[in-house]
Amino acid sequence: MDPGNWATGIEGGAKFGYLLLTVILVSNLFAMLLQGLAARLGIATGRDLAQICREQHSPATGHVLWLLCEVAIIACDLAEVIGTALALKLLFGIPMALGAVLTVLDALLVLTLMRRGFRWLEAFIFALILLISGCFCIQLALAQPLLADLFSGFSDPTAPFRNPEMLYISIGILGATVMPHNLYLHSSIVQTRAFERNIEGRRHAIRWATLDSTLALGLALFVNAAILSVSAAVFHQRGRTDVVEIQQAYELLSPLLGGSIAAALFGVALLASGLNSTVTGTLAGQIVMEGFFNLRLRPWVRRLLTRGLAVIPVIVVTSLYGDHGASRLLVLSQVILSMQLPFAVIPLVRFVSSEKLMGELRISRFTAAAAWTVTAIIIALNGLLLKATLLD
Repeated sequence: MDPGNWATGIEGGAKFGYLLLTVILVSNLFAMLLQGLAARLGIATGRDLAQICREQHSPATGHVLWLLCEVAIIACDLAEVIGTALALKLLFGIPMALGAVLTVLDALLVLTLMRRGFRWLEAFIFALILLISGCFCIQLALAQPLLADLFSGFSDPTAPFRNPEMLYISIGILGATVMPHNLYLHSSIVQTRAFERNIEGRRHAIRWATLDSTLALGLALFVNAAILSVSAAVFHQRGRTDVVEIQQAYELLSPLLGGSIAAALFGVALLASGLNSTVTGTLAGQIVMEGFFNLRLRPWVRRLLTRGLAVIPVIVVTSLYGDHGASRLLVLSQVILSMQLPFAVIPLVRFVSSEKLMGELRISRFTAAAAWTVTAIIIALNGLLLKATLLD
């Protein structure tokens, strides 16, 4: 639940009403399947996806996969920088460029939590998720979307294929939900759990890890659907289909809903989203670098390096094109994540299908067929977007 979900959900809801709820549902179902496979890989092999990619591929292929994953991490960090800077501007009036620079300080927060242990990181993320969910429960209560309208969002699942602009936002939603670097991260963090290192112990751990991630993604499904539903109810149904930026949504929520609390909750939840994804981005970056190269940087060095690469384009774009340019960059970063996704998903599905690598814990033929189908759909959607972009 990072700021990228906000950008795609707000624009999708304002422009197309509830029609993209199908995309949000399908994207979360894809995420549930793939996160479950990542957990299975880590528990069954005792190694994460990056480590196995290094073992199973040539150095050249491994370097390409690492580079693509780093691009995804930077794209995600870009969304975090923009979202957090926007929240600081909306809540405290801090200019976007300065807010982007201040986001570097989140390295101190991550370091403090990491020193206290992994459970502190989990507790912090869980608290932020509860805060975001609570804010949007209140927003939904204020917006009062009709159940009939919500169900209408599932009436035309093929709509994005007929509208290039809708397809672009749909790909952004997919990238914001099924993040490639989170597959690397999840295959690693499941190994921090205590379980018996035998077949039965690993089976038990896989079941609980899959349930754990599915419940978490179910909560993410609610929040992502709530973002789009609030935007559809407040903006689209009032004819404000021009609302395509987070800042516009913040400024219009209070007048349209008739209460200043709506905008305040919106800003607080946006800030929480930026902080939430900061922690996972830092961990994923460390795991990817260590897994592919057996190279471990100090967490603050890794954090400053990644965040610095994300801050620079935000400052440049904001200086040249203003806050509007940064908002466009936010949606683009999520599309980039989707484009990188097949390069993480294909190795993952191939590895968990391998009897040689997984032994008795390899996935069934039915699950493998479902996973390869999901992979093909992701590749096809990205191909359609590229085709539409080139022909535009």
